[in-house]
Amino acid sequence: MTNFVTVELDQGVLVVRFNRPDKKNALTSEMYSALIDAIVRAEEENSIRCLLFTGRSDCFTAGNDLQEFVVGSSESSEVDDAVFGFLGKIASTRVPVVSAVGGVAVGIGTTMLLHCDLVYAATNAKFILPFINLAVVPEAASSMLLPRIAGYQRAAELLMLGEPFDVEHAYRVGIVNEICTPEEVFEKAFSAARKLAEKPPSALRSVKKLMKRESETVRERMTTENRLFKEHLETPESQEAINAFFERRKPDFSKFD
Repeated sequence: MTNFVTVELDQGVLVVRFNRPDKKNALTSEMYSALIDAIVRAEEENSIRCLLFTGRSDCFTAGNDLQEFVVGSSESSEVDDAVFGFLGKIASTRVPVVSAVGGVAVGIGTTMLLHCDLVYAATNAKFILPFINLAVVPEAASSMLLPRIAGYQRAAELLMLGEPFDVEHAYRVGIVNEICTPEEVFEKAFSAARKLAEKPPSALRSVKKLMKRESETVRERMTTENRLFKEHLETPESQEAINAFFERRKPDFSKFD
């Protein structure tokens, strides 16, 4: 695994940190492979309940390493496979995903946030979706997800003009959950990740799956929710939650997978 991505398990949270400061955390195919490995590990190890992506307080990621990207795209599919492999994993993982963003978040540094469940960003965060300025189209299904989150006109502004926007704008359009100081952004995100890690895991995965489901009617969604509600009501997790409520104590879901 590359040293440009560090991985640490802390209290049920797998903290994945971009660690290439001299290149503003620009992502290489080797780094993407490490990110994929981290997600796979989180999916396979029951002790991992949440993923937390972060960088430095002054830089999340400058996006793809353009030199490698241009050369790689012309010579082989290795870079493309690495990028789309990572995007496919972060989009489909059942594990809750949180991000702590400080400094610049360029290209995939912004589009990956659309697949996160919670995003905390520092006051110094700067975002840009530069695809149109490179004469290419957006990635990571951002052409579909961003209009859903922000509304069509606001998404068009960001994707068709390709201009930088600050954290206040990211908050207004729904990309960011909360704005923090650079000094507190990681702790805010980690605190939220810890809260997710303490939730009943299978129920949390089902909630995420429900919210990620594609085209269906309201009636179909209600039917699906009703089925899953009944299924989860019979689980040991639910019994622990109910017992804890009546016993006036905090539920302990650590024994459940």
